[in-house]
Amino acid sequence: MYKLLPKLRVEDSDDNCRLLAAKWPSSGGGADSVASPPLEFLGEAIFAADSFWGLEAAYGRLDGVVRTAVGYYGGSLKNPNYREISEGHTGHTEAVKVVYDKRRVSYGLLCRVFWESHDSTNKDYLRFGAGTHFRSAIFYRSEEERKWAQESKVRWQLKLNRRIVTKILLCGSSEFYLAESHHQKYYLQKNYLPLCESLGLRSTKQLAESHLACKLNGILADDGKDTDEGELRRLMVGCQLPSQAKTALENILRELKENRRGEWVTFSG
Repeated sequence: MYKLLPKLRVEDSDDNCRLLAAKWPSSGGGADSVASPPLEFLGEAIFAADSFWGLEAAYGRLDGVVRTAVGYYGGSLKNPNYREISEGHTGHTEAVKVVYDKRRVSYGLLCRVFWESHDSTNKDYLRFGAGTHFRSAIFYRSEEERKWAQESKVRWQLKLNRRIVTKILLCGSSEFYLAESHHQKYYLQKNYLPLCESLGLRSTKQLAESHLACKLNGILADDGKDTDEGELRRLMVGCQLPSQAKTALENILRELKENRRGEWVTFSG
């Protein structure tokens, strides 16, 4: 599995994938008190890249991403569960739905995160539907998105010495079914469950629709080893958090600082 990506900066992106610098104003509406962009500025994209846990976290780290959710996509069975899709006979794959602000992040940059988040040359994906439910795929909704995806695939292929097996597919009429609650924001729940509970994030819908959970899952993924403490502090300042959540985050920051101080002492010794 590929290592989780660091948080992308504007200057890291390609010229045709530039982010806009606009910041959302605080709405003063509670733990998720970041005003969602108007609907006309929201885009939605679906990607599949092996396990959905790591890909969701990678998108959560990206400025301009509003929400993420993991689920099952592309099959014919209604309301499938993990056991059913993992048997490989329903036609579904693990996928991530990304809701993003089109003023701040381009579809091309979403594609770049996709390529950098997994091994798109893994031949096991060719067995999709015949022994595995994992695949590498970009699901496009328009001709413009198809061109973005295809161009990004060509650019990425030039960097590799093995053939990419990723499929670029039309979304069509397939429905995206949310995965079970324990799969949503996996790293946040696995490593920081008290924080989730202090934010009132318990149900599948709450975890899937929370902007704050999206960001925290990305920032705190990978056991906190690459956590951007500055970004975590900005979230604490920008959102009106319950006192229990503030305490939980302050404890996390303290633990991260102590762990890094210990690592530095070990290294310097």
